Amino acid sequence: MASNSMNSNTSWTRKENKLFERALAIYEQDTPDRWHNIARAVGGKSAEEVRRHYELLVRDVNDIESGRYPHPTYRSNGN
Repeated sequence: MASNSMNSNTSWTRKENKLFERALAIYEQDTPDRWHNIARAVGGKSAEEVRRHYELLVRDVNDIESGRYPHPTYRSNGN
């Protein structure tokens, strides 16, 4: 994560994050009751938790794209 903002939120498992990503693709911005639908798709999260998770994710992406945090460097495996 680019910042510690996600740590202040409730814990999200890898599976929950994947379900969240899929639900975001299904329930676009103009979908009525978007956050309730996404929370239902993720399971175990409230509409407020998924909305807050999204807002933190957007903030982290914006921080990275603005140059606030450097892009990670990955070691090449020679391929």
